[in-house]
Amino acid sequence: MTVRALVLASQGKLRDCGIENPTRDARLLLANCLAIEVHKLNLLDDRVLSKDEVSKFWRMVDERCKLKPVSKIIGYRAFWGRNFEVNEHVLDPRGDTETLVEVVLENKFKTMLELGTGSGAIAITVLAERIDATCVATDISELALEIAARNSKIHGVQNRLTLLQSDWFSKIIGRFDIIVSNPPYISAKEYNKLGNEVVDYDPKISLTPGGDGLDSYRQIISNAREKLRKNGQIFLEIGYSQAEPVKNLLDVAGFSKIKVHKDLGSRDRVLSAEAA
Repeated sequence: MTVRALVLASQGKLRDCGIENPTRDARLLLANCLAIEVHKLNLLDDRVLSKDEVSKFWRMVDERCKLKPVSKIIGYRAFWGRNFEVNEHVLDPRGDTETLVEVVLENKFKTMLELGTGSGAIAITVLAERIDATCVATDISELALEIAARNSKIHGVQNRLTLLQSDWFSKIIGRFDIIVSNPPYISAKEYNKLGNEVVDYDPKISLTPGGDGLDSYRQIISNAREKLRKNGQIFLEIGYSQAEPVKNLLDVAGFSKIKVHKDLGSRDRVLSAEAA
């Protein structure tokens, strides 16, 4: 079977399974199967694939039909122009989170603390873009930290990144110029409405703290000022409807210059504030 024929056949199967973008997914899976960049597939339209290649590809398609995300099938996710290893132990980094990175990089800082690093995509991206900065990145999951460590080596920032197993601030010593976090913020009610593509393949602990979805912010914000240097800043990713309650938490905790930043879809996505 040729590359062209296999892409066409798999598109139909993925479409029948209810996959929203079967052409994109088929091409991503086949490119990964052949260990080439996806844009090079067009150059191989008439290549006849081996039985092993065809068999491996159809196994990947079957996984996608079970709603396993493409990133979790191929083992990586593109974020800010770089590929990051992901698996079932870490949250799949979303494009919306690039807004958080963008806002952080608009500011001056030397030392950064990231709470709940997961795959390390945020911390590693910031360090790769800001070569004079250092970061301490925490996660409660040892398995997540192992993935973040591998990603840091892939992108050459391991000497400026300290990975620490910690429940929020429990193991943190010292003060930082900035604190950054994309914490779990989905409410229990919203979590129960999520599709299997998310619930079955992203760790629940990375998605929801339960209740109203604000507990992570309460814990972070109530302790953040004592870990920030004078005039230090905090940057938090938020859900689209959480700007006001999180702003109130920041205000009560004594933060100033509280600002809401929107993502490319014009939704509230990031809150920034300064420690007085």
